[in-house]
Amino acid sequence: MASYTARELANAFRTVRRNTIQIAEDIPEAKYDFVPAPGTKSVSELLRHIAFAPMVQLEMHREQRVSTLAGFDFQALIARVGAAERQPRGKTEIVELLHGEGERFASWLESLDDGFLNETFTDPTGQHPKTRLEALMGAKEHEMHHRGQLMLMERLVGVVPHLTRQREERARGRQSAASGVS
Repeated sequence: MASYTARELANAFRTVRRNTIQIAEDIPEAKYDFVPAPGTKSVSELLRHIAFAPMVQLEMHREQRVSTLAGFDFQALIARVGAAERQPRGKTEIVELLHGEGERFASWLESLDDGFLNETFTDPTGQHPKTRLEALMGAKEHEMHHRGQLMLMERLVGVVPHLTRQREERARGRQSAASGVS
């Protein structure tokens, strides 16, 4: 059976975070207050949310090493994360935060052993066991969800996302090669 290791998990998270950081760098600071629709987060708010979201996983799996979510105080945790997210920050500080918090989380992920990743915990009813690996992969999935939102926001403020630029460059390279032009 194939095994997904802590190193692979950490590297996958680093890849996702690297792409998020590129988006944060590509969006002009003057557009960090852009809100795409009423009731949604601004670019700055979304980037700060992404930076601090792994705090949830760290608290549950590193600090408390939960075996069940029964009695887990999500409200207190979300309040702490929210307080960190609400602190105003400029573009440079947000990019540094994404780097620092991302590497802190990835380094911790990389340090985990298979035994830890295979441990299970249950939902608040004490049922539906889930492995720590499943839960920790959720941090990457959560960031990718928000990164999709950021890529749309880039388009709305006139920035072509870097992954689109890279894909278009590869297509131009293939066309040039096919036509014999160097």
